[in-house]
Amino acid sequence: MTPSSSLPLVMSPEVAAAHADGAPIVALESTIITHGMPWPQNVETARAVEAAVRDAGAVPATIAVVAGVIRIGLEPEVLDRLAQARDVAKLSRADLAVCLARQGTGATTVAATMICAARAGIAVFATGGIGGVHRGAELSFDISADLQELAQTPVTVVAAGAKAILDLPKTLEVLETLGVPVIAVGQSQFPAFWSRDSGLDAPLRMDAPEMIAASHSMRGALGLPGGQLVANPIPASAEISAEALAPLIAQAQAEAEARQITGKAVTPFLLQRLFELSHGRTLEANIALVLNNARLGAAIARALAKG
Repeated sequence: MTPSSSLPLVMSPEVAAAHADGAPIVALESTIITHGMPWPQNVETARAVEAAVRDAGAVPATIAVVAGVIRIGLEPEVLDRLAQARDVAKLSRADLAVCLARQGTGATTVAATMICAARAGIAVFATGGIGGVHRGAELSFDISADLQELAQTPVTVVAAGAKAILDLPKTLEVLETLGVPVIAVGQSQFPAFWSRDSGLDAPLRMDAPEMIAASHSMRGALGLPGGQLVANPIPASAEISAEALAPLIAQAQAEAEARQITGKAVTPFLLQRLFELSHGRTLEANIALVLNNARLGAAIARALAKG
């Protein structure tokens, strides 16, 4: 449990030992398991991502709410049950506390994972892509809570940019307004999830995990709220060009509008349709980029642990 007995939070033995020793830990979300990929690729990918973190010298901490308890690190049997469970809640800032109070089970989005990681004293979180400003947000006001969370919760988030289904220029504008550092790694362009180049310049660039870790620590020393978005481009061998994706995204968006799919249901629907329209290529790319982010997240966590 955490020092606050009122917070139902439990670390797995592996994570608890690492926390006590000051060893590097990387938080991992669980919506990629329950809402991002089909069975059995979801559990296979979750295990592969955890293995990538371990191989890179850090301890993985997959986070989920199970029966009203925040689990920081999932034992294999718990991970298996979650991967096959039906009607698992998709938790963000607005409904995390309600799920806990009801003793429910839910998978954590980027925002909820950041909240739980921060409460557990974990500073680095590796994911696929963050949420952002949805296309047509000037009418729908559909903006992910991930952006506001980055502005207030002190966790460095490693992602392959924002999901390509979003309005990326508006997403970057909101992040700038909120004062969130957006740091591209190894290039000056902001990546677009399945594609290395969104056609937009990244506000900042850092190529060494040690420098990213130093920036995280300096924000804390300055007393600045919030974290950092580390935009790590998908490996070139796995990317899908933005030109190839554009008509598929347009078709999936049109189908979502025709079916009047809104809110939290939009992203899972679009990702599933893109998987189908691309004949599985988006899933293959998604797996490659998550593994890539896990390795970088571990390197940043190691640098932070060294001080």
